[in-house]
Amino acid sequence: MDYAAFHRRSLDERDAFWAEQARLIDWHVAPKRTLDYARPPFARWFVDGRTNLCHNAVDRWLNRDWGAHADRPALIYISTETGEERTYSFRALHAEVNRCAAMLLELGVGRGDRVLIYMPMIAEAAFAMLACARIGAIHSVVFGGFASHSLANRIEDAAPKVIVSADAGSRVGKVVPYKGLLDEAIRLSAHKPAKVLLVDRKLAAMPMTAGRDVRWDALAVRHEGAQVPCAWLESSEPSYILYTSGTTGRPKGVQRDTGGYAVALAASMKHIYCGNAGETYFSTSDIGWVVGHSYIIYGPLLAGMATIMYEGTPVRPDAGILWQIVEKHRVSVMFSAPTAIRVLKKQDPGYLTKYDLSSLKALWLAGEPLDEPTARWIADSLKRPIIDNYWQTETGWPILTYPMGIEDKPRKFGSPGHPMYGYDVRLLHEATGEEVAVGEKGVVAIVPPLPPGCMSTVWGDDRRFVETYFRSVPGREVYSTFDWGIRDADGCHFILGRTDDVINVAGHRLGTREIEESISSHPAIAEVAVVGVADQLKGQVPVGFAVVKDAAAVATLDGRMKLEGEVMKTVDGQLGAIARPHRVHFVSALPKTRSGKVLRRSIQAICEGRDPGDLTTIEDPAALTQLREAMAPA
Repeated sequence: MDYAAFHRRSLDERDAFWAEQARLIDWHVAPKRTLDYARPPFARWFVDGRTNLCHNAVDRWLNRDWGAHADRPALIYISTETGEERTYSFRALHAEVNRCAAMLLELGVGRGDRVLIYMPMIAEAAFAMLACARIGAIHSVVFGGFASHSLANRIEDAAPKVIVSADAGSRVGKVVPYKGLLDEAIRLSAHKPAKVLLVDRKLAAMPMTAGRDVRWDALAVRHEGAQVPCAWLESSEPSYILYTSGTTGRPKGVQRDTGGYAVALAASMKHIYCGNAGETYFSTSDIGWVVGHSYIIYGPLLAGMATIMYEGTPVRPDAGILWQIVEKHRVSVMFSAPTAIRVLKKQDPGYLTKYDLSSLKALWLAGEPLDEPTARWIADSLKRPIIDNYWQTETGWPILTYPMGIEDKPRKFGSPGHPMYGYDVRLLHEATGEEVAVGEKGVVAIVPPLPPGCMSTVWGDDRRFVETYFRSVPGREVYSTFDWGIRDADGCHFILGRTDDVINVAGHRLGTREIEESISSHPAIAEVAVVGVADQLKGQVPVGFAVVKDAAAVATLDGRMKLEGEVMKTVDGQLGAIARPHRVHFVSALPKTRSGKVLRRSIQAICEGRDPGDLTTIEDPAALTQLREAMAPA
């Protein structure tokens, strides 16, 4: 099939194209219209159609008259942290999800209510997500690495009726207690949940709050064998909220619909990932991120595949663990991050040829830019196609990639490929909004309407949705990705980095403003700037430059080290270790323009050894000299 024609039809015959894709899922009531775009930029897909994500992911596979699909693997839970491994068939998963749905109903959760899930990578987290979808509740999964302050912000914004959590997670053999962090977050939040449902893994103390906290195991016993009917939601009703970093320091709640998301994922499993019912999908991500939603939980199950839920790292117990899993479970589709591959580059290469990887069709990589040397290394090592793909929390599925399910187009290392069907991608000049020529840098933008599966709005804030995403390019109402890109003569795109102050650390988006606010809360700090600096392993790392209130505090090396350690602990306590700066350097002044704007791009350039650019507007050139001296080895 010719992909160029396929893509063009998705734009020129939008309604007919997506009506065909909608047949990939079950509808309780068929849609009356494919698209309602009467209120730009808000798009409503599959209008008046009624469906349910849980039904499409689980129930419909119980009733297939071909083979015994109900008894095939659906969820494979593997923890190299605790040594556990459990496989749930579609029939067993159906039973667990029904039981969890009944538990949530007993706790007072109803259609449209929010349930916040703050859990490690355990099977119960998948049960909770699918149970919410089953009864029409809106789940909001928060990454288990976030500290109390960040968690409290999300509790306050989503206002959940119930929170589902656990005693602890585990990372590299180290227990990470959750319950204390959760209790503190609830104390900090103005919103208080009615109930907290807790899984006790016996990893850490789990003190219970009388009248609020409920044990999962005790409640589960009462609902064994429960049968809970699916709530048939209108296509545009919200399925979940997932928070992502913004430039204001206030996280944005990406709101996803139901029908459009189901259709987009089902289509992507067919056209992009080449996943078929009865095969196995392995994503090494976490359910706290969008990849975990789209391609650990919903996407593979919508395709009738077994999905692997992995609690562990790429190098424990050894650097062959990922490939051992591929061999054992006959994984056909694997999705990971460039950071994981860069970690493996430092290990014994023998692990890459030790296991039988003949079941693997390809390895897809996304989360941060995939550099050409890493892509070539893993391709040569695995002897399998390596496919880059570029997308965002906001889009829910790839914007750019190589669609193997339609046409196996030639791939270029370092490029995430071509615009996917449904996406009208343009590269626009930042100042004029005009399209740039081949080989010229522009802002990666999408002409609306956004295709199915993309965010429908910012939770509780339609105005922020419009102002943030559709007002940044002069003279054009287009969706801005806030990424720079170029396009070559073959139509392959290359992503060059962010246009705003959000950075990408090992595939996790962090707002530098959030980190700055956290550092500034330390009583010794007067002013701070945080920038993302290129890092060979993680893609980027945050680096801070702080002005202290009392210069004497950092007059000695011991003083600087002591204060830097305190600042790190402050960030850990408020945002979690994931946001911890790589370094915090102390200076007496930040480089600014004469109007007072901090020259963050110049700071970043100096950190990366690049030309800091036009500095004619700088207020004090000595500030840049100080910056270089602060970074010099002691």
